[in-house]
Amino acid sequence: MLAEARRVAVIEAVQRDRIARVADLAEELGVSVMTVRRDIDQLHEAGILQKIHGGAKAIPERSMFEPGFEAKSTQFQAEKEAIALAAAALVEEGMAIGLSAGTTTWTLARHLSSMKNLTVVSNSVQIAQVFYTAQSESTILLTGGQRTPSDALVGPMAIESMRRLHLDLLFLGVHGMDAHAGFTTPNMLEAEMDRVMVAASRTVVVVADHSKWDLRGVSAVASFEEVDHLITDDGLSRGARDFLKPVMRRLTVVPAAQ
Repeated sequence: MLAEARRVAVIEAVQRDRIARVADLAEELGVSVMTVRRDIDQLHEAGILQKIHGGAKAIPERSMFEPGFEAKSTQFQAEKEAIALAAAALVEEGMAIGLSAGTTTWTLARHLSSMKNLTVVSNSVQIAQVFYTAQSESTILLTGGQRTPSDALVGPMAIESMRRLHLDLLFLGVHGMDAHAGFTTPNMLEAEMDRVMVAASRTVVVVADHSKWDLRGVSAVASFEEVDHLITDDGLSRGARDFLKPVMRRLTVVPAAQ
């Protein structure tokens, strides 16, 4: 296993279990205890996890904190609804579209489920279920992979399936938007999957409510220059709008649904 992949696996284990023992990680990864200790040392120095006696534990910081799908789905519902309506207006029958995992893209899926003749690719079981429940007449392609707390499917299987596809339009949900870091997520594996989805898409649209501004996850997903369109809501501060207008190719600010 390459060093980068091994360290991602260590991070994933710590995020999943909150505390991971060196001996258990060594056995799981098929490497020596010394190798795992060196990985933990480097990840500790980078501020990604905390080294403890005999292992490592997660750091409860915003950059690594990822609420579960159910918790996020109850937040800023009016804003997400308004953003989803604006995003749905960009979709035409016959398109191949991507929906990354997330509660805003999940809200968008509910508006798209009645459309015909779409090819919809997603790495979210929740999003796929929206189309299945609605008995959609579109073609739904669900990537494989391992599920994250935000209900994304990630990992080598998901990435390999995505690399074989080409999308007209990608709707990308993000954890944070930051003036210096761009669009980010707290999950390194999810960031890798999102980057592959971006690379496979002709047009990339980020859908993110105002609460995402000034949040920075540990992993970069895309720069402002890599995104064609940002749709957000009017809760976004004037300062944030002034920053985004010249750096985004297209910025849409919608009033929150009442």
